[in-house]
Amino acid sequence: MRVLRIIASVDPAQGGPGEGMMRSAVLHRDMGIETEVLSLDPPDSPHVAAFPFRVHAMGKLIRRYGYTPKLKRWIGQHAQDYDAAVVHGLWNYAVVGGGRALLRAGLPYVVFTHGMMDPWFRAAYPRKHFAKQMFWWAQQGKVLNRAQIVLFTSQEEMKLAGNVFRGAHYQGQVVAYGAAVPEVGNAAANAERFRALCPELGTAPYLLFLSRIHEKKGADILVEAFARNAAARPDLHLVIAGPDQVGLVAKLRKQAAAAGLSERIHFPGMITGEAKWGAYFGAEAFTLPSHQENFGIAVAEALGCGLPVITTDKVNIWREIAAARAGFIGRDEVDDFSGLLRDWITLPAARKDEMREAARACHRENFSLDGAANALRTVLEEISQ
Repeated sequence: MRVLRIIASVDPAQGGPGEGMMRSAVLHRDMGIETEVLSLDPPDSPHVAAFPFRVHAMGKLIRRYGYTPKLKRWIGQHAQDYDAAVVHGLWNYAVVGGGRALLRAGLPYVVFTHGMMDPWFRAAYPRKHFAKQMFWWAQQGKVLNRAQIVLFTSQEEMKLAGNVFRGAHYQGQVVAYGAAVPEVGNAAANAERFRALCPELGTAPYLLFLSRIHEKKGADILVEAFARNAAARPDLHLVIAGPDQVGLVAKLRKQAAAAGLSERIHFPGMITGEAKWGAYFGAEAFTLPSHQENFGIAVAEALGCGLPVITTDKVNIWREIAAARAGFIGRDEVDDFSGLLRDWITLPAARKDEMREAARACHRENFSLDGAANALRTVLEEISQ
């Protein structure tokens, strides 16, 4: 089988969709499925050259939306080379132009929404939501309503998306979604690689936030919650790692300084590769006070590394975490999240060890890459026939 993946960008700084796409494609290759990618990246981008699969990079004329006339032409010329397509995301030209071109070419496809139909966006940005509703009626809705299947990564995500946009009558389905886990034998060496990138951390124990630094991720809540509990664990530090796409780090640094915690809250930027896995393996727990998260690939990665997760009920896999007793779940506001950190700090050492084992079990049972790759393979085989 030959599969075309369509996505706005394969840049790892853009977050989880590209990472998840790459990981499943690696496993599909072992199953005899050949993957190629169509994106709006500039053809000379370093991340295009570094991507482990062939990327047909179209470039873009409109920076934010990504319009380029090359996309539709390319699909019209090459659609017959593939058996099925997977469209990743919403609200950009890769999805809209790509989806409409797939319909004209008659190539069956599915759409992964990646949490972009969550009602949190409607509440947080009502004007943007109104514009999206207009765009749904004009363009976006047709791509989803005429897809063979619209894929969601959890029951929670599919349920929340159900009534967000008027005129939505697509066929939805939940498929497993997985996250990678590295070799545990390299944990100590990788942890040292991470600390070398964050030398001011020294040998101190730390809580880890690893994600895009965006307002929906709640990093400001985390800094305040950590400040309220800092005196109870004077040795404990906080690492907030990830790309700063909207300029929030400067505000977070000021917030940390105002709390007198500049030397205990660290911002190493985006970390990748072995150092990223070292950040997981070296942490006490993973923290993500997110306001919205359809899946949270970093959360699943943390579980696979044996990290208990401290997060909110706005992360759509929170029920699986709670059922496995692999972390603490609360609301996405300062008082509640402060209580979760306090619960972790005061938790007996033996219970922390139990929770680490529960985290690994939660990943094995719910978020293994093999299970996710097999689930998507089954869907693609069905629609290609």
